[in-house]
Amino acid sequence: MALDKIKKSSEFRKVYVSGKSVSNRYLVLYYLKNGQPNSRVGFSISKKVGKAVVRNRIRRLLTEITRLSWHKISEGWDIIIIVRPRFVEKLCYTSLEKAFINLIKKSGLSKEEVGNK
Repeated sequence: MALDKIKKSSEFRKVYVSGKSVSNRYLVLYYLKNGQPNSRVGFSISKKVGKAVVRNRIRRLLTEITRLSWHKISEGWDIIIIVRPRFVEKLCYTSLEKAFINLIKKSGLSKEEVGNK
């Protein structure tokens, strides 16, 4: 299944203003119910994180992590992932993956968490 992405700045703004957020030392995750049968994801990686090569590498890693974990996420949500700039030099695939999974569980978007409630 392909990832549906949030691309318009108005959609990002709506999630920022109306949504909830959870965070850890590497990432911040905003989420908002979208009223659609599928979930969408957007990435926000500031220029403070690094030059284009670094930002694109992190975006590619996050896209892959999200794609592989998409089946664990409940349907009907808009999700925005923001990378915190100060920890970029420590980011590798496994630490980014752990941070992402941690936020999905923390926010209650995980299908396992929904089943337990």
